[in-house]
Amino acid sequence: MAKTNALQKPVTLSSELENVVGKGPMTRAQVTSKVWEYIKGKDLQDSKDRRQINPDDKLGAVIGKDQISMFKMTAAVSKHLT
Repeated sequence: MAKTNALQKPVTLSSELENVVGKGPMTRAQVTSKVWEYIKGKDLQDSKDRRQINPDDKLGAVIGKDQISMFKMTAAVSKHLT
């Protein structure tokens, strides 16, 4: 049997993260995909620099209230996975 990698293993989500992406458990890949759906659906990318995310209250509870680079966002989201 093929070994599942970390992205395919279901993880438990914090309640703050579930407010953004829905009920867990889900894989890290699904979490990342759903966070991006949320960001795009709410138009939270900075208009001048699309690599920057301007979190609303729900997303801010997960990644912090300040603008964050999309590269740092994954690390911030990871803190809400167990």
